[in-house]
Amino acid sequence: MSGNEAIARGAYEAGVRVCSAYPGTPSTEIFENLPPYKESLYCEWAPNEKVAAEAAYGAAIAGVRSLCAMKHVGLNVAADPVFTAAYNGVKGGYVLVAADDPSMHSSQNEQDSRLYAKAARIALVEPSDSQECLDFMKEAYRISEEFDMPVLFRVTTRVSHSKSLVVTGKREEAAAEPYQKNTRKYVSVPANAYQNHPKVEENLRRLAEYGETSALNKMVLRGKKIGVITASIAYQYAEDAFPKDTSFLKLGLTYPLPMKLIRDFASKVETLYVIEELEPFMEEQIKAAGIPCVGKEFTGNLYELNPQLLSERIFQRRAPTVDVGVQAVSRPPALCPGCPHRGFFYIMSKGKDYVVTGDIGCYTLGAAAPLNAIDTCVCMGGGFSVGMGMAKAFQATGQKKKVFGILGDSTFFHSGMTGAAEILYNKGNVIPVVLDNSITGMTGHQDNPGSGYTLQGDIAAAIKIEDVLRALGYENVIIVDPQDLAAMQKAVDDALASEVPAAIITRRPCLLIKRISHNTGLCEVDRGKCIGCKKCLKVGCPAISIRTGQCQIDATQCAGCTVCAQVCPVGAISRKETK
Repeated sequence: MSGNEAIARGAYEAGVRVCSAYPGTPSTEIFENLPPYKESLYCEWAPNEKVAAEAAYGAAIAGVRSLCAMKHVGLNVAADPVFTAAYNGVKGGYVLVAADDPSMHSSQNEQDSRLYAKAARIALVEPSDSQECLDFMKEAYRISEEFDMPVLFRVTTRVSHSKSLVVTGKREEAAAEPYQKNTRKYVSVPANAYQNHPKVEENLRRLAEYGETSALNKMVLRGKKIGVITASIAYQYAEDAFPKDTSFLKLGLTYPLPMKLIRDFASKVETLYVIEELEPFMEEQIKAAGIPCVGKEFTGNLYELNPQLLSERIFQRRAPTVDVGVQAVSRPPALCPGCPHRGFFYIMSKGKDYVVTGDIGCYTLGAAAPLNAIDTCVCMGGGFSVGMGMAKAFQATGQKKKVFGILGDSTFFHSGMTGAAEILYNKGNVIPVVLDNSITGMTGHQDNPGSGYTLQGDIAAAIKIEDVLRALGYENVIIVDPQDLAAMQKAVDDALASEVPAAIITRRPCLLIKRISHNTGLCEVDRGKCIGCKKCLKVGCPAISIRTGQCQIDATQCAGCTVCAQVCPVGAISRKETK
């Protein structure tokens, strides 16, 4: 199993009943592997991570074990309820999976979610392989219930996506007591929170004592010369990189740290290393406790580690390399052939008197050459809100710039509706644009409130984006097929000229949605007409290239969207329908 598959299995075996998440790499596959267990548990995609954390916490208050999951930046969105849940405590076990992404393989920043556990004063559990993902999940629920607190279950990209052998078990149903109202515990007004804080500190003290003997923390003594304290995937790297006689203290419960155990381990070795990715989370605490150790001066706090890096940085041993005589060609990410967003970005790339504030999704690739159509990308929902701030700045400095704020359909439900309200309420010179491709595309085609299906495969009410925008007060909502370039240009012009609040929805399903039938025609070039002007290259389609001075379309990549045909000034490109 992959780590994510094992986490899902662990939740099932632990008797979890309610699961809520928002997709985000590298956490997404956890919830994609829960529907096979839907006879025993309920699972859903929530509109955003805050909602997911709240829904799962509500289930825990009601007395059942619950799970929520998200990527590291999603934890920023969910932080509000998590901090308060730490004060209130739980009834049923409450585990929140945060999947960090060292080296930012698919993320806009590189944060260390372990710091949230310390800040929120909650337990932190870290597995290092798939078997531990399963086993530690079950222990995490016991910790949550025994110590009356949420548990942050932190994994990284390599733990989530690597595969290793797993021994599975049977589901153990967790008893759910009848719900009883308890305003003193769960109504977090200042007077109650004031009384809850000492309880939080006492629970942490008891948890620290538990950590000293917990099976999650394992000491392996092999020699006295070198000792390594480590956790998560860094343990796997260190096992490979350090000498065979190295002793290890492998920690699975990493907050609060078991300082007595660490001190005992340190006394048994001559040199103590702390090996961890990103922040010196453990190292700083160990040094603060007066225990000499080394670590970050060798490993640094940027990007993910691996065995070769540890060998080079600590022992100056360079790994042998083999020249295979092949040089890989750089392939920067690009919008897929036939992507519905391409037409919109092509039209936007032609204008020079406006700013386009982007967002997190497939459409972020509209910033890449040759489209170069996006000015900013900050966070989910920022396409509208950042655009609003820029518009107000332009107004304050007398610049006559219009702002187009863009985001996708899933992001609209995630955090775009509040930004849309902000624009309207505070009279922003911003045209909100929702790029609706009928799916949550970037994370691998998860459903959302506008798609008409749930995570469990049930048909659901599809919320119409245009109805929401009109309800907010956008009087002129323009819906357009972005692959019709003339219509797309008219939509932009009409929105710019509108005397009432206007918004644009570009609507065409993602070409990769399996349940939707798409055209099967391919575009082809009439080489007798092609003049080699290269305007077709400006749409940025991977299927198009120039060979011997003329346009060539790769039939294995072409999706027949005809955007290139509409751009060609001499009509050299057309779509040939296939039977």
